[in-house]
Amino acid sequence: MGPSDEDVAFHSNIPVPLDITVAVVYSVFGVCSLLGNSTLLYVSYRKKYLLKPAEYFIINLAVSDLGLTLSLYPMAITSSFYHRWLYGRTVCSVYAFCGILFGICSLTTLTLLSTVCFVKVCYPLYGNRFNSAHGRLLIACAWVYALLFACSPLAHWGKYGPEPYGTACCIDWRLSNQHATARSYTVALFILCYILPCCVIVASYTSILVTVHASRKNIERHVSRQTHMSSIQTIIVKLSVAVCISFFAAWSPYAVVSMWAAFGHIENISPLAFALPAMFAKSSTIYNPIIYLMLRPNVRRVMCRDMGTLCNACLKGCLRYQWPAKCCFNGMASNLQNVQYRGCNCTRPFKAPGNLISEVFILHINDLTTRQSEVL
Repeated sequence: MGPSDEDVAFHSNIPVPLDITVAVVYSVFGVCSLLGNSTLLYVSYRKKYLLKPAEYFIINLAVSDLGLTLSLYPMAITSSFYHRWLYGRTVCSVYAFCGILFGICSLTTLTLLSTVCFVKVCYPLYGNRFNSAHGRLLIACAWVYALLFACSPLAHWGKYGPEPYGTACCIDWRLSNQHATARSYTVALFILCYILPCCVIVASYTSILVTVHASRKNIERHVSRQTHMSSIQTIIVKLSVAVCISFFAAWSPYAVVSMWAAFGHIENISPLAFALPAMFAKSSTIYNPIIYLMLRPNVRRVMCRDMGTLCNACLKGCLRYQWPAKCCFNGMASNLQNVQYRGCNCTRPFKAPGNLISEVFILHINDLTTRQSEVL
């Protein structure tokens, strides 16, 4: 008796060495995502009383990325090592459901975050009214939006099934190539979950950069704060460009292949052409922690402070056993603490010379810096 259709569908269609490579890459992605998003949540917890409403979106982004990591990576890694999907058709649907749910939630959260930053920087009169209740409402809308698309294949608009390369599951691309109803679901995903977020994210961050640049030029006509304002602009440029590039790098290959599968000759698409875009899409879970941990100064300050405190505590523990004399220990601990704060440079506020600019310009610059720093 020959192999069943399920055995054929769930057997890997790419060479064993490539499967092992995919498993190793997914393992690295999983560890990085777990560490990065957990650290992001830890930092958010440490500064929970100082969180701005817009930062709720970053927390939600870390939650959805962790959900994607924990629900997808273990099964994808083990299946790739065994060169076939190991968990059956029911779990395959659950796997695909989680991928669509957490993936679209992350995309929607990034889009909402860019929009909120745009309003706060470019239209502060309205942006200053944005509060925690608005943030929670928008986050709930992001989950409902993602849940709508994730549940649609379960209601027979589209269908979940094995990927053409055999070791993971997502939308049944062959069905979307053959039936108009399934194809319409793929088109809706492409437009509403890729094209629309792309346009909103690019337009929002472009407007932010234009506003920041114009504000910097206006202020530099009156005060000598070029260095400080340029540093803010540099950080915003890096953050904006990094968000846009990571979004396109993660999701563009998969969006292109999905349209190719829906409207092209799917039999001419190699399984590897599906495996690589899926790998890029899963890499989105590591981009966001890197961007928001490395490029946002307030997050770096919290990390710097906590790491300095931990190192200081460890050194105190070592010194307690080596130099038990209390007076010597207190002096050394004091020196260590001073070194810690000098190294982190976390507690020295910027003080503008009072004899250079008037108090009116000081208040104006501080207000502008605060508005622009909302995106950081």
